[in-house]
Amino acid sequence: MDILDYAFMQRALLAAVLVGITAPAVGIYLVQRRQALMGDGIGHVAMTGVGLGFLLSTSPVWMATAVSVLGAVLMELIRWYGRTRGDIALAMLFYGGMAGGVMFINLAPGGSNANLTSYLFGSLSTVSESDVTAICLLAALVVLVTLGLRRQLFAVSQDEEFARVTGLPVRALNLLTAVTAAVTVTVAMRVVGLLLVSALMVVPVAAAQQLSRSFAATFVIAVALGVSVTIGGTVTSYYQDVPPGATIVLLTIGAFIVLTVLAAPLNRRRARAAARAAAGDVAGDAAQEPAECAIPATRSATGKAGV
Repeated sequence: MDILDYAFMQRALLAAVLVGITAPAVGIYLVQRRQALMGDGIGHVAMTGVGLGFLLSTSPVWMATAVSVLGAVLMELIRWYGRTRGDIALAMLFYGGMAGGVMFINLAPGGSNANLTSYLFGSLSTVSESDVTAICLLAALVVLVTLGLRRQLFAVSQDEEFARVTGLPVRALNLLTAVTAAVTVTVAMRVVGLLLVSALMVVPVAAAQQLSRSFAATFVIAVALGVSVTIGGTVTSYYQDVPPGATIVLLTIGAFIVLTVLAAPLNRRRARAAARAAAGDVAGDAAQEPAECAIPATRSATGKAGV
């Protein structure tokens, strides 16, 4: 394949595979926690890190990681203590992060809107060797956390109160989930872009849930779908000269629509099976109740006959 003859495409495909694995692996916990848009907020905050990287002439990926992790921790603190004004604080954090990124990039030497666009929406040709190294290290951390602590993270995502009663460190696990999501955003920003990464964290999980109700199966299907669409979007972007981030997201949404249509008969069968099971339980209870009442009635009849 001629696509593999170019070093920049080799780097882009490797980054795409890692993004396809990590984004759904973290997204499944965010979906369970009903925080599907958390990745979008972290993406806004990460823009400040990208701008600082250009301004200070350091790696934008590592600087974005540091800033987005700090932003994710602040989001969790606001969620715990924000009460009624928490939504306003989060809004200021999100928009301030985006504004800070734009300002720092324009103040940086040689800063331009072209640099900003590549981080907002992804770019194949700008994935450097240093970016690939950072992405590999960060992706390894994400996979280690999401698989190694899957039972604990799932318990906290399902029911925080029950997890707290069982002795799990709920706040620490919530912070770890937020930090892992922040790392995932910086892993994906070179391929998908900061403004589109949230879709890759959420939509594959939603698509997988159309086919499976178990956590393990949903996890595997979501990751497989994530890898498929990132590779497909990257290859399509190369041959058709279209933006990679937008292509990947549109493929992901298309896969969700197709799986939803294909899963409709399966969901109907599941619903009918559940209805039959419920009807059977009701019928069994109804049959058992007259049987228990039959003995007193028979005794009463016998007593009358004896008289």
